[in-house]
Amino acid sequence: MTDDEIIDLYLQRQDEAVAQTQARYGARLLALADGILCDHAAAEECENDAYLQTWNAIPPHEPRGYFFAFLARITRHLALDACRRRGRAKRSAVQVELTDELAQCIPAREGDAAARLERAELTACIEAFLRTLPEVQRNVFLRRYWYFDSVSAIAARFSFTESKVKSMLYRTRERLRGQLRQEGYAI
Repeated sequence: MTDDEIIDLYLQRQDEAVAQTQARYGARLLALADGILCDHAAAEECENDAYLQTWNAIPPHEPRGYFFAFLARITRHLALDACRRRGRAKRSAVQVELTDELAQCIPAREGDAAARLERAELTACIEAFLRTLPEVQRNVFLRRYWYFDSVSAIAARFSFTESKVKSMLYRTRERLRGQLRQEGYAI
């Protein structure tokens, strides 16, 4: 079944939509949540919660053309929320490591309306930067900072050495930092 057919099922409020979504994307969504949480049971809960949020979001949204990205974003946010809940007393070492890596590139944010607008502009700038990267570099960057893959997992996936992955990530972060400075962001 195609994404558009699945979305039509959601729009018609048919229960089969969830089953079709799970059949088509369940393994990928579970892997995404499991990669962030490192807890299979919690990842399964995030996957199931993602189906519920998808059910509630369609309609009004109709994510035609980007259905998996829509699902992945929901799943990722649920997994990160679960990480925050679980780690309020002690933060996950993976989150701290990744946050520290990107903190050198991305300016701090505040909570007011101006900060939200700046965050939207920053998002657009980062997306534009990612589109300029060669496909392999972009995929390595996304595997690390979107999917939270370890350096060793990325190295195995792309048949690179860990040293090459670390170097590629460092250079990409440096290019991102330069791009953000050029766009006027104080880092």
